[in-house]
Order: sequence, then C-alpha cells, then structure tokens
Amino acid sequence: MSDFPAVKEQIELIRNGAVDLISEEELEKKLERSQTTGKPLIVKVGFDPSAPDIHLGHTVVIRKMKQFQDLGHQIVFVVGDFTAMIGDPSGKSATRPQLTREEVRENAETYRQQAFKILSSDKSRLEFNSTWLEDLGAGGFIELAGKYTVARMLERDDFEKRFNNNQPIGVHEFLYPLAQAYDSVVLKADVEMGGTDQLFNLLVGRSIMREYGQEPQAVLTLPLLVGTDGVEKMSKSLGNYIAVEDTPKEIFGKVMSISDELMWSYYELCTSLPTEQIELIRSQVASGDLHPKAAKQRLSHIIVAEFHGEAAAAGALEEFDNIFREGGLPDDITEHGFDGAEPAWIIHVMRECGFVNSNGEARRLLAQGAVSLDGERLTSDEATVPNDGNERVLRVGKRRFAKVRVG
Repeated sequence: MSDFPAVKEQIELIRNGAVDLISEEELEKKLERSQTTGKPLIVKVGFDPSAPDIHLGHTVVIRKMKQFQDLGHQIVFVVGDFTAMIGDPSGKSATRPQLTREEVRENAETYRQQAFKILSSDKSRLEFNSTWLEDLGAGGFIELAGKYTVARMLERDDFEKRFNNNQPIGVHEFLYPLAQAYDSVVLKADVEMGGTDQLFNLLVGRSIMREYGQEPQAVLTLPLLVGTDGVEKMSKSLGNYIAVEDTPKEIFGKVMSISDELMWSYYELCTSLPTEQIELIRSQVASGDLHPKAAKQRLSHIIVAEFHGEAAAAGALEEFDNIFREGGLPDDITEHGFDGAEPAWIIHVMRECGFVNSNGEARRLLAQGAVSLDGERLTSDEATVPNDGNERVLRVGKRRFAKVRVG
C-alpha cells in the first residue's frame, strides 16, 4: 500500500471546482491502481507560449495541478513550443497568426519562471513538446493524421461554424489537436486537464491514445475565468487580464476594478480558501456585516500575497487607500515630456506613457470615460494636452497615472 490519500478522498478533491470529468469511473480505477502499485499518476497540462505572460486565467488549471501534486502524483507541465507555432484554434472564429520560433522561445522562457510561483519545481516535470514533435517528421505526421478523420474534426464547434460560414480553415489547424494528442501518447498521460474550451482537444487525445494501443487518459476541464471587463474570458489580446508578473500595485488595483458579483468567481478560482470560508464572507456581505469593498480588498490582498508576499500585499493596500480614499498619487508615478509647437494628441500621449497598446484600445477607454487630465474627464478621441509647458496629471482607468508636460 502507498501513502496516497484514500481514493474517494482524492476523487472528491479533484472533482471540486471541475466542469467535466471523463470519466470518473476510469479515474477511480487509475487511482486504485496507483494505490496498489505505489506509482503516481502522470497528470499532464499543456500551455502554449503564445504570449509571454501567464495570467490568472491560466492559474485556475495550475491550481488544480497543485492539488494533484499535493496528493502525490506526477505533474508534467508541457510547454507547447512546437504547437504554438501552429496556433490553437480553440474558440477562434479565424485562423490564429503563427508565431516564429524565436517568439515562442522567448515566451517559453518566462513560463518556466512563472509557473513555479504556484507549483513545486522540485516535484514537477517541465517538458517542451518540440523534443518529440520535431523528431516525428513528415512521415510521422502523415501516420498520425491517418488516425483521425476530417468528419470528426469538423464536429468541433468552431470548425463547424467557420465551415458553414465559408470562412477559411487552414489545414495546419487540423494538426493542432493531433499534435497535442501525441504529447499524451509520448508521456503516457493518465490525466490531462485544461479549460472548458479545450474539451475537444482533450477528447482527441483519448482517441489517439487508443489508436496507439494505450489506455486513454482521463479528462478534466476547469472553468474559464472571466476577465476584468466582466464579459469575455481573460485574455492578453483583449487587454482584460491580470498577469502573474504584474506589480503588486497593478494586481491589487485590477482586482479591485472587477464587479462585486464577479468577485466571488475570483474567490473560488483564484484563491485556495475553503468553500466554507468563501461562503461565510459572501453571507457577511449579503447581510451587510461586511462591505463589498472590504471583501474585495481581502481578495486583492490574498492574490497579491501569493505572487509577491505579504509585505508587498500590505504595501499595495496602503497605496490603494492613499490614491482612492485620500485622493493622493502613487509613489512611483512616472513623468513624461513631449516636445512640439502643437498640443499633443491624447491618444499619442497615452501610448507613449505605456497605458495602451493600440489606438483602438485608447479610443475605447476614452469612450468609456476612463481618461482624465488634471481631474477633467476626456471622452473625445480628438482631445489634446496643451503645449504650455505646465505639468498635468494624466489618469487612465483607476490605477494608471503619469505626470505629462508638453512644450
């Protein structure tokens, strides 16, 4: 017998917070075998380094990985440096742009550092799927492609919609779920996890493992975290994300910006608090014994502390109070000077201050009334900063400040 917790206890913990478990019966058998042999399950999760930041949305799955790890099982963190060059079509209405090998490698390196803010590095395997997928070669990919049909591939919702709408589907996109499935074959995965948008890919893995004569992996999906906009799933491309590498001040402020209702989803998906404790906080807010702002500050503190420590979380709270309760400015406010005989276009100023990545994002913030200059709200995308040499405070959203001077 092994030192693993009882199978029923493991199943209860694993199932908590999950959406799909396919199948519980198969997972139970795997866990029972693990108990008998003392051999841990191989639990695989893949992350494509399509952007350099791991955000809170990614950590929902990483937290479940940590649970498996704490139960004594083997976590395999697969960096999809090969599959990222294909581009995951999950949930996309158009073909993803393909990344260069250099872009993928740069992003992958940051994943090494960020994932182990939650996982124990000495108890995890970190694998790059280029290790085996590059060696597969053209012949191997042809053999792999022969194990799945186009008809089944078109059962995928996003492929079916694009096909019916006469939108292009690249042949290379069909290779993505097959390559991800082959990762499971190589690793002999017992379990694979992902967000609910990954269900099709995970099920392809089960089919391909059978084709290679292996016992299919159990599949576990986790909820998708809604971004700070309260509408779309958290995504760097949508700008509604909170990155693990954000500063304590940025994380604290972004969490404080979410709606009161969305706060409970973040409590459940982004903290390790027991369900009973979350429900207690929720009931205190509902009864009026605890203000929603105080509950959100507690949430912000927990999330900041996990990635930056208790001292940083306390400092972020103090600065937040200084800015929003006392009307002060952040200690590290940046200063930007602009030369020119003409007033500076507000969108150009916002981009130069690093507050937005595109003109479109700047226009959206202006339309939302999220931009002010010396306390005066700006809403027109034709607004300017006067070129009189005077220093003004530019505020974008609730957390971003800069001192700007033109002329």
